[in-house]
Amino acid sequence: MKATEVQRALRGYASKERARINAWFFKTGKGEYGEGDEFIGVTVPQARKVATLFSNLSFSELEKLLSSKKHEHRLTALLILVHCYAKAEVKKQKEILQFYLDHLDHINNWDLVDLSAPKILGVHYCLYGGEEKLIHLAKQKNIWKKRIGIVATYAFIREGRFELTLQISKLLLSDQEDLLHKAVGWMLREVGKKDNRVLKLFLAEYYEEMPRTTLRYAIERFPEIERKKWLKRALR
Repeated sequence: MKATEVQRALRGYASKERARINAWFFKTGKGEYGEGDEFIGVTVPQARKVATLFSNLSFSELEKLLSSKKHEHRLTALLILVHCYAKAEVKKQKEILQFYLDHLDHINNWDLVDLSAPKILGVHYCLYGGEEKLIHLAKQKNIWKKRIGIVATYAFIREGRFELTLQISKLLLSDQEDLLHKAVGWMLREVGKKDNRVLKLFLAEYYEEMPRTTLRYAIERFPEIERKKWLKRALR
């Protein structure tokens, strides 16, 4: 199996109109977070279909996809890694994990992060330890590494382990990037789904320094009256 075969399969689903919409949606203009990213117009479900067909792709061929300027090439490579990690033995999982870490610079848009980090880094570190590595990522200057650090904690949340999410959330509360405000709020909301008491205790301590976007995301599932109370408190 070759990377060129994957690219050919993806072209079969490509849509110029969808590529145009995606370029706008993922903010690829000058000075925007996705500046320079290129799209061929393939949906995530379509990329998943292609990924399942090429699950035996070698690391060297995956590397070609990850280094591509085309967003969907990188996306499909990551979906293949996620698929393989879930089915692999521990030794192979460690190899996939290291390959993922070695290519973080190519995981450079929010969907690429969100669809892969929890299911590879998050799951692995939750099972075998490595929380400090996610904290380290969250402290980096690069927005995508920071997002990987917080979003990967989703795997911990699913297991009822909240401390890492709360710790990284504290680190990122003062960050200026809206995409990180949203990511932190999203993870806090997931904590609340598991244990609303834990979320409310965190909010009570940090709502005054929390970006408004983060707070809105975190309390999204609260009853309307309660949401308004939290937002009103945050304005004081």
